[in-house]
Amino acid sequence: MKKKIIIALIILFFIILIGIFGVITFYNSSLKAVMADDSNEVIVEIKNGSTATDIAEVLKEKNLIKNTFAFKIYTKLNKINGMQAGTYKLNQNMDVMQIVENLQKGTDYYPDEINITFLEGKNMRWIAKTISENTSNTEDDVFEKLEDENYIKSLIEKYWFLSDTILDKNIYYPLEGYLFPDTYTFSNSNVTVEQIFSAMLDQMNDKLEGYKQSIESNGYNVHKLLTVASVVELEAANVEDRSGVASVVYNRIRNNMSLGSDVTTYYAIKVDMSERDLYQSELNKYNPYNTRGPNMEGKLPIGPISTVSEESIEAALNPDDTDYLYFVADKNGKIYFGKTVEEHNRNIQTLQSQGLWYSYE
Repeated sequence: MKKKIIIALIILFFIILIGIFGVITFYNSSLKAVMADDSNEVIVEIKNGSTATDIAEVLKEKNLIKNTFAFKIYTKLNKINGMQAGTYKLNQNMDVMQIVENLQKGTDYYPDEINITFLEGKNMRWIAKTISENTSNTEDDVFEKLEDENYIKSLIEKYWFLSDTILDKNIYYPLEGYLFPDTYTFSNSNVTVEQIFSAMLDQMNDKLEGYKQSIESNGYNVHKLLTVASVVELEAANVEDRSGVASVVYNRIRNNMSLGSDVTTYYAIKVDMSERDLYQSELNKYNPYNTRGPNMEGKLPIGPISTVSEESIEAALNPDDTDYLYFVADKNGKIYFGKTVEEHNRNIQTLQSQGLWYSYE
């Protein structure tokens, strides 16, 4: 009798052992890829707040895993957390471990992703138009955000290079000149104006950080620095001329002369340079942006008038050491400098005689 019990227990032990082995084999098999072929890509969406069970059901429905129970056991045994919501491009040749790693890392698949390029030397009206053409926002949405004083104040608190100066009521757009021109990528066209501004301000922060020590040691005011840079950006088409143009700007300010820059007058009257010539009445009208107007001797425009490149920032920080007080550009964008008004006039006459003088058609 005792011998029979021992035999029965041995048989039971082997049955249990076989059962355990079978479960382990089934579990390990369930964790393997559904298919060996690497050409079966599947798009799957994991929604916010999804549990391991929710994710397992979605993956099973998309035929990315063999068994939901095995998937859940795997996440519990391995203490998996941090699987992120998003739209993923996965493959049926991925095993459970690879799928989980992807979900923990977060998606890099954005089918509705958009790129927006903001150019150097463009004003806020152009930026608003570009945003409206590439996103679900309107131009009015952009201007309304710029008029939101609480929003602007929150940005001043966040970014070291922004100050209360931009709250001046005479400044057209408080973020003019502070949004760095570049190509930016967003997940889709529903990106908000705030998100766009944040990306551009973050980039400006990265650029200015490299010059922060120089800015502080030389006692530069960031607002004035970007104002000079914006004038340089629009006046000098060629990078190699920008430090020279910056020197003229500073020299005229030091000599209590009007800057006399047409680009500031165009900005003041909110007309683009390509539209038409300026009227004398517009040149003569006082406006804190119009450096050709009255009472602007020794003054910069009240704020930046366009987006600025890093080259223009460098030129404004490191102007050439010159005695130049004048410059003029030919129709190809080349700059000719002069120390006196007589020299300046001779440069103009030479350009006219050589057919290099620029005029609107």
